[in-house]
Amino acid sequence: MPVIHGLNKTTLLDYPGRVAATIFLGGCNFRCPFCQNSGLVLHPSQEPVISTEEIFTFLKKRRGILEGVCISGGEPTLSADLEDFIRQIRALGYPVKLDTNGTHPEIIKELFAKNLIQMTAVDIKACPDNYCSLTGLMHPDLAAVQETVDYLLNSNVDYEFRTTVVHELHSRQDFEAIGQWLKGAKAYYLQAYKDSEEVMQPGFSSYSQEELEEFRSILLRTIPLVEIRGID
Repeated sequence: MPVIHGLNKTTLLDYPGRVAATIFLGGCNFRCPFCQNSGLVLHPSQEPVISTEEIFTFLKKRRGILEGVCISGGEPTLSADLEDFIRQIRALGYPVKLDTNGTHPEIIKELFAKNLIQMTAVDIKACPDNYCSLTGLMHPDLAAVQETVDYLLNSNVDYEFRTTVVHELHSRQDFEAIGQWLKGAKAYYLQAYKDSEEVMQPGFSSYSQEELEEFRSILLRTIPLVEIRGID
């Protein structure tokens, strides 16, 4: 079973349109400097662990109250026995949403094909030309991300793309390029960056509401649904 490092027992944000619980798994193959979960990425073995027994006891008790389960991270597709874990959640009657960076398209495709996940949210870190600087890697597997993007754009599954927008790392040109890259996507969300001690490299800042609205207008030229999240 996957190693579980966190549980948000109730969220109205993580699974759009549903009251959900979010389960956090450790480990990641990216090193994004603006990552909000640096502990799960850099040293998951030092993070608290929640037993699968505790998770399933909680989910059984919340049937009829919760409307879905979101699996996040870290990068969940790196976790051992992810499919079996999701299968047990589905056996309780919950729809499942998977958060991912898109670097394991074969896993995403298989989970959808087996009706184990009902939605995925793919974090688009930047436009393709800037993936190196935004993922903290010299050679990020952009071909794998592209395969995930192509699969979602050409399928009938439920998904969203999203980008955490950082003032020092993203520009208007990024969103002009992303708009062309994800042309025709079902849904795209601009997420306002929030600084905290848990960030991989604290000290970044967010764009203003007005600036995010400008980026939104750019994206709406090619993507029919674009919204902003995280503005107080």
